[in-house]
Amino acid sequence: MIRGVLPAEVAAEAAYDDGREPGEELFPQEKALIANAVPQRQREFTTVRFLARRALRRLGQPPVPLLPNQRGAPQWPEGIVGSMTHCDGYRAAVVARSEATAALGIDAEPDAQLPEGVLDAIALPYERARIASLTARHPGVSWDRLVFSAKESVFKVWYPLTGRELDFSEAEIDIAPVERTFQARLLVPGPFVRDRRIGEFQGRWIAERGLVATAIHVAHGSPSVLH
Repeated sequence: MIRGVLPAEVAAEAAYDDGREPGEELFPQEKALIANAVPQRQREFTTVRFLARRALRRLGQPPVPLLPNQRGAPQWPEGIVGSMTHCDGYRAAVVARSEATAALGIDAEPDAQLPEGVLDAIALPYERARIASLTARHPGVSWDRLVFSAKESVFKVWYPLTGRELDFSEAEIDIAPVERTFQARLLVPGPFVRDRRIGEFQGRWIAERGLVATAIHVAHGSPSVLH
């Protein structure tokens, strides 16, 4: 699923369950982090790290512990950028070499309407109007959930580039329903990538198997364009 919305240079692994390959185990440091977690959290944490190490293997990288930083984002090996996501019925991890890719952000969500009150908390007036229009003209996709997912992907590329938080109100999402792309306009000064300031992120989305997923790939050559 996530493979279809990312360029060829990105290594991606995904699963719809929590199976493992022979020999896959968490590192002791990883096990310690979830020792007291509820079973669902343990399964999500474990599977997505197995997937990430499989993706790293595609790039010729040896297995290493993938520990979260203070914000909870995974810390990747030197020379690697990546992103993880998990929701009910889906887990995915993507990685790429940092010499060509500045940042990656992916997110998957159930294709279902957001809980009551969440849309007002995460969406700007333009986005709410756009969601209403898309719902009327293109039924069949939970557009509010897709906007939420896109904002999650935006944060996952924003934070590694800036080291700062980004509020839901600081990026405006515009979804193209036919092209299956989206634009995220930053409403605060954007990050610099090789001395070039980014004012927007371009992404892609997909809806299938009861899920929606979004992805942003920030390339060094054209940081605001998804290749």
